Amino acid sequence: MPSRSKSSSEQPPQDPGVPDAKDAALEPFRSRPEGTVLTTDQGVLIPQTDDSLRAGERGPSLLEDFHLREKITRFDHERIPERVVHARGSGAHGYFQVYRPLAEYTKAAFLQDPAVRTPVFVRFSTVQGSRGSFDLARDVRGFATKFYTTAGNFDLVGNNMPVFFIQDGIKFPDVVHAVKPEADSEMPQAASAHDTFWDFVGLAPETAHHMMWLMSDRAIPRSYATMEGFGVHTFRLVNAEGRSRFVKFHWKPLAGIHSVVWDEATKINGMDPDYHRRSLWESIEAGAFPEYELGLQVFGEEDLDRFPFDILDATKLVPEELVPVERVGKMVLNRNPDNFFAETEQVAFHIGNLVPGIDVTNDPLLQARLFSYLDTQLTRLGGPNFHEIPINRPIVPVHNHQQDGFHHDTITTGKANYHPNSIGGGCPVMATGDDGYVHVPEKVGGPKARQRPDSFRDFFSQATLFFRSLSLVEQQHLANALRFELGKVMRVEIRERVVNEILANIDMDLANAVGPVVGVPTVEARPARGAGAPRDQGIEASAALSQLSLPGETIKGRQVAVLVAPGFAAPEVEAVREALIAAGVTPVVISSMLGPIPGADGGAAEATKTFATAGSVLFDAVYVPGGPASVAALRAGAAALQFLREAHAHYKPIGATSEGAELVRTALAQAEQAEPDSVRGDVMAGVVIAESVAGFPADFTQAIARHRFWERDATQQMGGTVRP
Repeated sequence: MPSRSKSSSEQPPQDPGVPDAKDAALEPFRSRPEGTVLTTDQGVLIPQTDDSLRAGERGPSLLEDFHLREKITRFDHERIPERVVHARGSGAHGYFQVYRPLAEYTKAAFLQDPAVRTPVFVRFSTVQGSRGSFDLARDVRGFATKFYTTAGNFDLVGNNMPVFFIQDGIKFPDVVHAVKPEADSEMPQAASAHDTFWDFVGLAPETAHHMMWLMSDRAIPRSYATMEGFGVHTFRLVNAEGRSRFVKFHWKPLAGIHSVVWDEATKINGMDPDYHRRSLWESIEAGAFPEYELGLQVFGEEDLDRFPFDILDATKLVPEELVPVERVGKMVLNRNPDNFFAETEQVAFHIGNLVPGIDVTNDPLLQARLFSYLDTQLTRLGGPNFHEIPINRPIVPVHNHQQDGFHHDTITTGKANYHPNSIGGGCPVMATGDDGYVHVPEKVGGPKARQRPDSFRDFFSQATLFFRSLSLVEQQHLANALRFELGKVMRVEIRERVVNEILANIDMDLANAVGPVVGVPTVEARPARGAGAPRDQGIEASAALSQLSLPGETIKGRQVAVLVAPGFAAPEVEAVREALIAAGVTPVVISSMLGPIPGADGGAAEATKTFATAGSVLFDAVYVPGGPASVAALRAGAAALQFLREAHAHYKPIGATSEGAELVRTALAQAEQAEPDSVRGDVMAGVVIAESVAGFPADFTQAIARHRFWERDATQQMGGTVRP
């Protein structure tokens, strides 16, 4: 009987120009987009896919927009089981307390009584990467909060950046497809440094403002506890009298707003890809609970004419100089989940989970999200009853006529599963009085059309405001990020378009600092697609946009590396350790081996990490205690010197007592190629050295509160313009 196949060694060589049998079988199913025209899934030609169908130029999006619904539905169901975006996340339980009753603004129950602690669950996340990616990608961070209020669940679904890439939700599939790994190779993972993303940015200049945030240090936060949160959209607050005001929601971290530097981010991703998740978990376990204040920017209809931007445009923020942020309450995260899957993975947020006293606006991005969030849970969580999963259940009773479906756990008795009914006594009856949810009776009208108001077409003014509000340190980091990102783009025409049509319209100094490095030697500002004239924002710069002006009120949650070897000065370590713990800081003893390290006086310290398993990038500061034998051993081993040099190169606080100062001076002298006693004064900025431990802890913790000492590098000092 003839053989069915030959062995691989007997197979004839394959001509690379001739497809094999499987490749040929797949060919009829391949779709090649070159030279085609956009259609729906039913083959209907589509002349416009950038704006949803609305009732009037600034009115709400319409449910009859079948193209919007098809596009969003298909996008929502692209991946199972993980989230399409925000797949990699970390969560925590906590509570929220309002500082004073806010009845003049809203009737929302959880914003009325300062004595009430409203339970919350918060999920932080990256956007681009899969569940298996790493924490310190250059990316937006999700900051979603579920309030379990006495009037039902309210979800504040936000990010750590106050603006978004796009103005209309119909483009959400496009921006995510562009930033995700490229379709042919599924690379790169959790990274925006590739052709498809920057192709989209160059052709959709509405992305300019958010792109600047993404290239800034805000995209690589030190921890979840040191990043802001924003509701992104403009919402409404409604009081008991029915008066409506507009509101922007903010989360202000009490630990301040801090980031890592890019070199740290790349090393952390290799050394500890769970860095943010671990930091959140360990801080809560150590009792250094992350804390955030809820801030409100409240303004009325009468204020709109004084803004040079449209409040319904999600690519714009309201500068705090125009509308100050009022801090109205505090959230504390104090409990880790018991089971990651049951809680963090199955929690379902929805921007339409609203309570009486909070309403939405006609922001076209928000309108699409009202549909998308609910729709995507149907696939991810297996059906319509995901609200019955314990983490999603409200703390108040649920009664309605919905029934059956996958995972319906509630056993509803009675025969009347419809309204109106008489068999069940009419129950559940309608809410009466002021308890029920009523939408703001806003008048809408206008011709149905796919249109974008002219007030949305200023794409660059706030991008410029953001860049010029940054310190020179932050500007330089942003320019370096653009050099890296665009340097990864293979197509020269995309690089030229981004530099000349986007960056040059934001800031010419920035464009000139980036262009030549990425192969665009001559920079010229060219008109951007669909852009209108820039508008005066009313301010030259906003202090709230620079992290350097927001150091925070606490250093809780920071980690300090304590470098020791046998013979260290145990009393010094104990004194510093007690002071750090009292400030909410976790000291971590590092040595050449794990376990108890004997001190010179008979004491000991437990080393939980070694130089092989920990690097300076994982810590906020470094401390070297005295002890001649310990210092000599650390100097001989070389790893401690490298540890200190790297921490210093990343502008971190460094402390030393007694003989420990010798090791620090040696490390810095090596870095500067100088003698230990001739290191420049600016190099010693943030280096706290004391002959004894007396007074040292206070000075050291004060240095930790500074986070970074940029003055060590003269090129990082504030003022001037970004370096070419």
